[in-house]
Amino acid sequence: MQRRTLVHSAVLCALALTGAQAALAQSGEIRIAHVYSKTGPLEAYGKQTQAGLMMGLEYATGGSMTVAGKKLVVIEKDDQGKPDLGKSQLATAYSDDKADIAVGPSASGVALAMLPVAEEYKKILLVEPAVADSITGDKWNKYIFRTGRNSSQDAISNAVAIDRAGVTIATLAQDNAFGRDGVKAFKDAVKKGKLVHEEYLPAATTDFTAGAQRLIDKLKDQPGKKIIWIVWAGAGNPFKIADLDLKRYGIEIASGGNILPAMAAYKNLPGMEGASYYYFGIPKNPVNDALVAMHYKQFKTPPDFFTAGGFSAAMALVTALKKTNGDTKTNTLIKAMEGMSFDTPKGTMTFRKEDHQAMQSMYHFRVKNDPAFAWGVPELVREIKPEEMSIPIRNGR
Repeated sequence: MQRRTLVHSAVLCALALTGAQAALAQSGEIRIAHVYSKTGPLEAYGKQTQAGLMMGLEYATGGSMTVAGKKLVVIEKDDQGKPDLGKSQLATAYSDDKADIAVGPSASGVALAMLPVAEEYKKILLVEPAVADSITGDKWNKYIFRTGRNSSQDAISNAVAIDRAGVTIATLAQDNAFGRDGVKAFKDAVKKGKLVHEEYLPAATTDFTAGAQRLIDKLKDQPGKKIIWIVWAGAGNPFKIADLDLKRYGIEIASGGNILPAMAAYKNLPGMEGASYYYFGIPKNPVNDALVAMHYKQFKTPPDFFTAGGFSAAMALVTALKKTNGDTKTNTLIKAMEGMSFDTPKGTMTFRKEDHQAMQSMYHFRVKNDPAFAWGVPELVREIKPEEMSIPIRNGR
């Protein structure tokens, strides 16, 4: 009996010690889950975001990867671009992995599936780079923040760049949340020109001929300047429609920025205008200088569209954690982050209190064909400041 009691006591002591050690280890860490498309249709975007996130954490912490004496631990999850998988992985990250905060995902459809999980676990999800307006709109909850731009910021900045009196516009977009939200926001922002047609094609489209013909038929007999505005992400090259002799009908193409490999198609479209979220050669500030230098050192290439986004997410996280002195309690973080301004490769961003969307500059560009680059270079026409874009609050808060 005495021996059994001693064994039982020893087991209890061991369990108590293990629990104490686990608590001590946890208190000495800040656990960040990154749920993103490591594989799948948006793999290129996901890998850029991850690279930017890690570089940003390193830069923001001065290379220590600690905040307030606590080690930053990043847990990677591959959602493969599948909403159900992203949803389950976020739940696992919050519960089993004890993540204090999560970042991601790459795809809007995955993000929409993940939003209720953040609310269920009462943990912050910092959305980067999923774009759909509904993420900080009607599907939003108070645990959602976003450093990535939303569809309205994309669309309104593009409208600022190309919307003029006498212009007739048709749109070409993917038939998904990203495409439809983008076109809706663009339509709402067009005030001077005339919108005559919306063309939606499956995200996996490779042959754009039929869709392009419908666009041509709607535009060819219109007077004045005629533009097809393209909003597209992932595989497929909608810019192939330029091969259908659009010039014969006086039709031009306009679009926003994109990743460098996708902008190879822009080389054939010198003079094309639009508005972009980021291009490494445009912003002039110390954070962008650091990102460009770090990326060249590590990869021997310039940072891309989504690398800047990951870096911005890291800057937001570290700024918030420094404000709370490493406290990861959700309500403390929300209080710190609402209305918070932070430095990014694009300059200063600010989380709007009403919907936690980061207000940020966008860039009106004109494409230049420079032989030194494998892509069409988006030269800055002018920076479009946040206050110039009336970004609607769509969450009904």
